[in-house]
Amino acid sequence: MRLSEVVKSISYLKANAANLIEEINKGQKTFVITQNGEAKVIVQDIKVYEKTQETLAMLKLLAMTRDRSKEAKGIPGTFTDLRSELKSIQ
Repeated sequence: MRLSEVVKSISYLKANAANLIEEINKGQKTFVITQNGEAKVIVQDIKVYEKTQETLAMLKLLAMTRDRSKEAKGIPGTFTDLRSELKSIQ
C-alpha cells in the first residue's frame, strides 16, 4: 500500500464521494482521510471491514483460550464458554 495513493483530504472526499466509494468497492480498498493535514478517519470497503472484524474475533478467542488454559492449569474451557464470553465483551 502506497500512502501517496491511499491518503485523501476531506475536501477531496467531499468533492468526489461517489467516485471514491466506487473505487473503494471495486478494488476492496482502504483510504486514509485527512483533515488539516492530520489523518482522521479510515474509509474502507465493507467486505474488508467484515473480514477484519472476523479476524479480530478469532484472535480474541485464541487469546482467551491461552489465558483460560493458564488459569485452569492446562485445561482450557469449552469453545461455547469462550463464545459466550466474547459476545459479552463486544
